[in-house]
Amino acid sequence: QVQLVESGGGLVQPGGSLRLSCAASGSIFGIYAMGWYRQAPGKQRELVAVITSGGSTNFADSVKGRFTISRDNAKNTVYLQMNSLKSEDTAVYYCHADVATDSVHIFGSWGQGTQVTVSS
Repeated sequence: QVQLVESGGGLVQPGGSLRLSCAASGSIFGIYAMGWYRQAPGKQRELVAVITSGGSTNFADSVKGRFTISRDNAKNTVYLQMNSLKSEDTAVYYCHADVATDSVHIFGSWGQGTQVTVSS
C-alpha cells in the first residue's frame, strides 16, 4: 500500500507563484518516475511535468519556462514550482509516481489532488 499526499495548492493572482509538494509513504522499495498532472473542468487530465529517478525532466509545452520539477529521493517527495501563473493554469493538480513495492512489482499511484486557482 502506497499513499501520495499533495500540499501547496491554493488561490493566487495571475503572475504569482505556488509550490506544490507530494510525499510518498507506505510500502516503498523504490520510486521511479514522479510527475504532476492536472485536470481543468470539462477537460481531460494532462501531463504537466515528470522527473525520472535520475533527474531527467520533461514538461508540457504550455508550462515550459514557467514551471520546474524537482525531487528529494531521501524524502520520497516531488515538488512543482509554478511561476508566472496564468488563469489557464487553474485546475486540480495530481501527483503520480511509479512505485516499486519489492524487486518485482511496480504500481502507478495517484495522489488525491490539490486545487490551484489563478484569479484576480
